[in-house]
Amino acid sequence: MTLIQPHGGSLCDLLVNADERIKIQQETLNNPSLTLNDRQLCDMEMLLNGGFSPLKGFMGEADYVSVMENYRLSDGTVWPIPITLDVSKEIGDDFNIGEKIVLRDHEGVALGILVMSDIWSPDIEKEAMMIYGSADSCHPGVDYLLNQSGIVYIGGKILGLECPRHYDYIHLRHSPSQLRKQFEKMGWTKIVAFQTRNPMHRAHKELVERASSKIGGNLLIHPVVGMTKPGDVDHYTRVRCYEKIMKKFSKDSAMLSLLPLSMRMGGPREALWHAIIRKNYGCTHLIVGRDHAGPGNDIQGNPFYGPYDAQELVEKYADEIGVTMVPFKLMVYVKEKSEYLPIDEVSDDLTQINISGTELRERLDKGLDLPEWFTYSDVADELRRSHPSKNHRGFTIFFTGLSGSGKSTIANALLVKLLENGHRRVTLLDGDIVRINLSSELGFSKEHRDLNIQRIGFVASEITKNGGIAICAPIAPYENIRKNNRKLISKVGGYIEVHVSTPLDVCEKRDVKGLYAKARKGLIKGFTGIDDPYEVPDKPEISIDTSNLSQEQAVRHVLTYLENEGYLI
Repeated sequence: MTLIQPHGGSLCDLLVNADERIKIQQETLNNPSLTLNDRQLCDMEMLLNGGFSPLKGFMGEADYVSVMENYRLSDGTVWPIPITLDVSKEIGDDFNIGEKIVLRDHEGVALGILVMSDIWSPDIEKEAMMIYGSADSCHPGVDYLLNQSGIVYIGGKILGLECPRHYDYIHLRHSPSQLRKQFEKMGWTKIVAFQTRNPMHRAHKELVERASSKIGGNLLIHPVVGMTKPGDVDHYTRVRCYEKIMKKFSKDSAMLSLLPLSMRMGGPREALWHAIIRKNYGCTHLIVGRDHAGPGNDIQGNPFYGPYDAQELVEKYADEIGVTMVPFKLMVYVKEKSEYLPIDEVSDDLTQINISGTELRERLDKGLDLPEWFTYSDVADELRRSHPSKNHRGFTIFFTGLSGSGKSTIANALLVKLLENGHRRVTLLDGDIVRINLSSELGFSKEHRDLNIQRIGFVASEITKNGGIAICAPIAPYENIRKNNRKLISKVGGYIEVHVSTPLDVCEKRDVKGLYAKARKGLIKGFTGIDDPYEVPDKPEISIDTSNLSQEQAVRHVLTYLENEGYLI
């Protein structure tokens, strides 16, 4: 028996040979270039290595429209997700049909040449509705389209020069052709893939072993290590957990390989996409779970997709794509039997035990033990190492408010109290201090103010990531950049926004530096609260009005919050 054929009949390895690469590089030295973002880099790698076969480049308009409307490329081949290259209007205006554009990574390395065949302005909202079934920015895929992507798409075939460089887990990174060679060497022909973006626990191991046993084949643990859902466990931690759990499988029954995919969290469409990708990697089956690749709930608190929509769609196209869907059955621990069983095999007189994702996070936050029946001890150790309890975790306290509101006073007093506590290292990033040491060349335009807050956010994220406490006290008048900082810092630790809500008239009366008086006279232009707006935070963790609170009371308010949330012992 031979391995399953790639989607479309053959792998589209887009990398040119060494001689051709040198020739192309010389010919395109002065050509226009484009630096790819993180999502585009993932797509580029999957195009170059054949994971997106039969695609030979970023989609043109005809394929894009056909995929949206028909789940197919324009030639009729099943394909559910647009693979497009978005750019800004300014960049798009500089590109022309027929032009050879150099596609580069963040370090400027030329990964390939796009021979541009198409350029168009898509209806982004229509794409969101057609692909994701929603225009709600709570959906990560929708958020990218509406708030992050360029408004111009360019398409064309790619001449590949080299794949994006990775320095981590090289031994686990396999292209489709490499993985297929491994399968052939081991004599594997029936292979079930397990798609995951989370750590695996005992229930997952029981599930995948049952799945491979059911098909009479072997198992590929194929986690995504490209872009996943915001808030997911980082891939370094996950891979360490995967390596621990692989030791629990029987010899030669299972294999671990990493997938450099940028997930869209597109539910049913994404599940079908995952099946096609695994086909290119040599798999005949895919385990599809409840709400597979689902992003959670919308702004109304309702799930974006039905629990079995993904399974139904993959099943619908199973014969055509040649990949069999294996339904993910919820596994529960049965106390009386001391084993995991599918929930539909458990009688009413038996006791079911499970730990949800929310409960798991709460246990880690509080430093509680993870029971042996739930996960292996060495997996638990890795999770605790990367996700320490809150009282050992770095965090940022971000003060925002008008000039004279009391931000700096509270921040300085809080610094002293935290240093007294001796809990961990504390750094104060006061607005004036930052202006002198990090942003001395910046003015007070909106662009420069945003850049200043962005710099503060970056420094705070590094402090937080390394287990320290960052206290930030700029004015930070604009909500969007504050939200960006929250998103950045929340990935690596805690984030507490404190709105010092002291009214403008009180701030003016204090006017220690005489700035309000100068602004009222027109001597200072663009002064926050006078002729430039202050956008009140949407949902700060803490709100403090210093017109009716003393410094000591304000600091105590913040400390009480930190204690109640578990950040301080």
